[in-house]
Amino acid sequence: MTLAVSGASGKTGWRVVQEALKRGQAVRAIVRPESQLPAGLEGAEVVRLQLHDQVALAAALSGCDALVIATGARPSVDLLGPLKVDALAIRHQIAACRDAGVQRVVLVSSLCAGRWLHPLNLFGLILVWKGLGETWLESSGLDWTVIRPGGLSEREEGLESEGVRFSGPDEQESDSIPRRLVAQVCLEALETPASIGHIVEITSSDALPPQSLGTWLGA
Repeated sequence: MTLAVSGASGKTGWRVVQEALKRGQAVRAIVRPESQLPAGLEGAEVVRLQLHDQVALAAALSGCDALVIATGARPSVDLLGPLKVDALAIRHQIAACRDAGVQRVVLVSSLCAGRWLHPLNLFGLILVWKGLGETWLESSGLDWTVIRPGGLSEREEGLESEGVRFSGPDEQESDSIPRRLVAQVCLEALETPASIGHIVEITSSDALPPQSLGTWLGA
């Protein structure tokens, strides 16, 4: 598989790249022109472009089998940032997938996406725009999976024994999950055809036994 990862310079995106490279996949890491590249992208093909440039996006996706969208608005004085990144940029990426013939897409979203009454919406209505981005993907005709993680942790220790709590949409309210586990679940989704057409919420706990996304879906 040749996998494209947008938002590859972000804290979740570069972990998706790393996990895909570990699996022996070819990776095209899509980053913005001004992004600083973190350690961990070695071995990936890096493509710099603006997310609103649909022609460049389609060219970057050409020859890829799937796309993981790990883009996300960062805290900024620009309150339109979440609209631009979490909604409009998703629409551009959907259109570019159609142009490039990429059918399989996994989107990293957030718990509580689509809600109006939530403290996170003080940052530019971020959950509202994430919900709109999800809606556009769901109606795109592509083979989509939405992953909604809880609060994101940078922790890397002890993850082998940590279990992921999977649920359907709007079943979890809070709790957290390390970004590394989010990256692993994204790749599990690509390897699990049963995940197509599903919104999957994820948090984690060392009190839970490890289980795969496929096992949870099968149950």
